[in-house]
Amino acid sequence: MDHKSYIDVNETPHITKLFPLSIQHLFAMFGSTVLVPILTGLDVSATLLSSGIGTLLFLLITKGKIPNYLGSSFAFIGPIITVTATYGAGTALLGCLLSGLVYMVVAAIVAKSGVNWLNRLLPPVVIASVIVVIGLSLAGVAVDMATKVTVDGVSKISLTSIELSLVTMIVTILAAVGLRGFFGLIPILIGIITGYVYTLIRHPELVDWASVANAPWFVSFSEMYSQHLKVGLVFETMASPGAWLSALIIAPISFVTLAEHLGHLLVTGRIMNRDLMKEPGLHRSLMGDGVATSLAAILGGPPATTYGENIGVLAITRVYSRVVIGLAAVLAILFAFVGKISALLMTIPTAVLGGVSIILFGIIAAQGLRMYVENRVNFSNKRNMIIAATILVTGIGGYKISFEGVTFWQSFLTNLTIDNIAFSTFLGILLNAVLPGKSEALVEASIDRPEEV
Repeated sequence: MDHKSYIDVNETPHITKLFPLSIQHLFAMFGSTVLVPILTGLDVSATLLSSGIGTLLFLLITKGKIPNYLGSSFAFIGPIITVTATYGAGTALLGCLLSGLVYMVVAAIVAKSGVNWLNRLLPPVVIASVIVVIGLSLAGVAVDMATKVTVDGVSKISLTSIELSLVTMIVTILAAVGLRGFFGLIPILIGIITGYVYTLIRHPELVDWASVANAPWFVSFSEMYSQHLKVGLVFETMASPGAWLSALIIAPISFVTLAEHLGHLLVTGRIMNRDLMKEPGLHRSLMGDGVATSLAAILGGPPATTYGENIGVLAITRVYSRVVIGLAAVLAILFAFVGKISALLMTIPTAVLGGVSIILFGIIAAQGLRMYVENRVNFSNKRNMIIAATILVTGIGGYKISFEGVTFWQSFLTNLTIDNIAFSTFLGILLNAVLPGKSEALVEASIDRPEEV
């Protein structure tokens, strides 16, 4: 960091810095990644294992040029719960496997046709607006984590949560802008540790030490395979023809998450100041995500997705090293076999994670605003204004389309939901395609400057 302001993707930080940088990424993804299996009834250890292996495969397939971490996808929570309750866990995991295959098919199409068509579909006004939506649509999630607790199934405001999240957020901000050298690279880690220690001092009752004491130190490979992984379950389910049709309830969700994947890739490229759509290519990124998703299904974990939290860490630290991400993935795999460490990480209060999430999600939105400026998006043009306004309000406001209860094609569409990010993206693409005046909209806005006296 002495010769330039960032560590590039092909560089490796010194060993004394490498481990804390990787732990920081692990902390950033941990809360959300383990929350998905908790909500869906899948196994936490299988999720950590598949997350780590999936990330390593993603790095391999993308030639180590896209430093993204892959965690559990929230888009599949509802469908997994519904299909599991109705048809069983095997059918749900088969649906997740098919979702990964959809990614692979789309990747093959992109590899054949190139990405120039995407430039026409997604001009800067659409891309930047979607990036803002990706960040700000999660604002409510971050604020809820930072300010609320759930008691007897009811979520309510908690002054204790507000206290913990504010301490964490303030320390993280001060570390990010005030510290230099190595400590300036790990503000998220510093914020989480400080928030955790503060919790132990001020509110020790919030830390469940019993769960750590009861957790095993190590899980053997045989125990992992027999007690946590569901490798045989997916293949057994494949033998049932009816299960394939039921699994198709989950597979279409992949078309929804494709939009999120594209947005994350564009954000990462913007942060790194390079065109990742062309090199290593969107087809490699999609293929990596698809392989990770299908592998997770085979192991018994939820589908994978590139994580906005870790992209936020890249933006703050400007450390893009693939080795840092790779080590974080290796640590996730190891933690799947070390019960006490996983249990200890689970004791980090939600409010502490919420405090750093506010910053991480906000930074993603700020990258979209930066894209408006750098591409000189002309907001004096009504066409640009309407496209941006529509994407922002539908995306941030949570405009979703749900087919729950629809009788037409019920077996296929039941519980399929097009989430707000995907819907706003599709709407932006549609408006850009049909609204007149596309060439005029790309002209840079003229700026009236006062005459020099």
